[in-house]
Amino acid sequence: MCGITGFVDFKNNSSQEILKEMTTALSHRGPDGDGLLLNTKDDGVVGIGHRRLSIIDLSPGGKQPMQFGQFTITFNGEIYNYAELKLELLSLGHTFNSGSDTEVILHAFAEWKNDCVKKFIGMFVFVIYDQERNELFCARDRAGVKPFFYYWRDGLFLFASELKCFHQHPFFQKEINIHAIAAFMQFGNVPTPHCIFKNCYKLKPGHVLNFSLKDKKLKVSSYWDVYDMYNQPEISISKEEAANETEKILQKAFNYRMVADVPVGVFLSGGYDSACLTALLQKDSTRKLKTFTIGVPDIGLNEAPYAKKVAEYLGTDHTEHTCTEKEALELIAGLPYYYDEPFADSSAIPTTLVCKMASQEVKVALSADGGDEIFAGYNRYDYLIKYGKILNGMPGFIRKGTHNLMRAVPADKVPGLSSTYNFHNRYEKLKLLLRDPSPKNMMLSLTKQYDEKHTRELFKNHVVMMNTAYQSDELLQEYYTPLRYMMAIDYQTYLLDDILQKVDRASMSQSLEAREPFLDHHIIQWAARLPDDLKYHEGTKKFILKEIVHKYLPKELMDRSKMGFAIPIEQWLLTDLRDKVEYYLADLRIEKQGIFEVERIKELRGDFFKGKKEFGQKIWYLLMFQMWYDKWM
Repeated sequence: MCGITGFVDFKNNSSQEILKEMTTALSHRGPDGDGLLLNTKDDGVVGIGHRRLSIIDLSPGGKQPMQFGQFTITFNGEIYNYAELKLELLSLGHTFNSGSDTEVILHAFAEWKNDCVKKFIGMFVFVIYDQERNELFCARDRAGVKPFFYYWRDGLFLFASELKCFHQHPFFQKEINIHAIAAFMQFGNVPTPHCIFKNCYKLKPGHVLNFSLKDKKLKVSSYWDVYDMYNQPEISISKEEAANETEKILQKAFNYRMVADVPVGVFLSGGYDSACLTALLQKDSTRKLKTFTIGVPDIGLNEAPYAKKVAEYLGTDHTEHTCTEKEALELIAGLPYYYDEPFADSSAIPTTLVCKMASQEVKVALSADGGDEIFAGYNRYDYLIKYGKILNGMPGFIRKGTHNLMRAVPADKVPGLSSTYNFHNRYEKLKLLLRDPSPKNMMLSLTKQYDEKHTRELFKNHVVMMNTAYQSDELLQEYYTPLRYMMAIDYQTYLLDDILQKVDRASMSQSLEAREPFLDHHIIQWAARLPDDLKYHEGTKKFILKEIVHKYLPKELMDRSKMGFAIPIEQWLLTDLRDKVEYYLADLRIEKQGIFEVERIKELRGDFFKGKKEFGQKIWYLLMFQMWYDKWM
């Protein structure tokens, strides 16, 4: 795990000193070393930088940027099947000077060019400079575990693992994209491939970018798409056969993620995903697996007792750490630095805390993200299946009549319910669903914090709703089910832009490599074709995964409500963070900034402080944006 950055400057305004500054900005991602390469030509200068977190081949042989013949690479991530690929390349006549997976990528590219990415099992972003052909090849892994930003304007191409590198280049023009702010206010992040800055983008997962320096042209193309998994017929299979085959695929993927030359641990929450990961890794191992759990009892966030029981039953070497509310609150001031594009998922706070704790003992930690998206674990799948049927079963005239009645009666005027927590927000969402109860509209209404109407009302100037993967229609009708549709969307949106971004920045802030075993592409290739009934079965979410877990852990030990990393944001905003709200959302500050409508922000702020706690998340989104703006603009 590392940090990468670099540039192509056709105007020759970039220097080794600039490259050094860009690379140093990523020191938290790679404290074990750095490397620079500068290639100056008549038609421009190419700079490649790297910060190293040594995981595989700790010797100087793994140092980057690494060169082989005409090729130079800077690489962030891990190729877990590098040993098998190395044997294949040896049989084809290649020779190697190190034990690193980086060198395997270089030789694989020399042998197979763009198609090399199809052979990799892992999480990766890399850039290869072909000096002879005068081209750059950039690639991102299938699920998007590792981040990749790029900027292209006026003869300057920049790339990096994090946006903060771009700020170190004097010719980077940080023009804010107001439409991206609107998307952030809806989703709590800026959806891929968009970016908060103009002329700046994220490379999509499963995509490569070819940049011809000779022609000064970029070409982005796909080599893998999750819809190719879902656009296939369901497998006809029994529950027992499905459980056995799923376990085999999981076991292989999980074992791959243990490949390292440094200590490896597992984040254990006590939920089904992390319990599955831990159980399958521990069952055949003679060495106790290191597991880590964190709790913040002050705020009601404490899965530690559940995780401890799981750890004791499985026999892991378990570490439990309790944090105070004060420790959690103190992290907030630093969020805009590490999340250098606006980000509003408050679970970044406990995620950073658990990464900080684990980094004291291990250099690599396995996280069980992706299980919900692949095996149907979210509550919104419940809503889709249960309430979607009810709403779609209602006669159109009843839905229309109810919708019109709700439009005429504001939420504040509903007797007995207007003071109920979050009633206003739910009331608005129900109105939207009555008008259109389709899975697409239900997905959007359950995902967005601000709908389109309220988003536009926030801004002084007109904003356009950006096209995102939420609008995808790639799922073919012959393979369509509402559950398949929602899971495929989640895989390309919430998983990518929220979960993976959160874990990457939180872990890297502590110089810890976080691996995602559930995101091995073989798992989704298998699970996407399993019948819906094996994922969501008679109201039971993650049915097939639970069947596997119950082989190793008693059902009574596991059955409990899903907790997640819930933070009491509303309470904090009313107490400990109230000063921050009043400072960053002050009328004069909003007016001077010129982005938002002062009266609308004032109204939201006032209603929240008067007791409408349902506006808490909206205030939090605004606060996170304002703190980001203060740091980077």
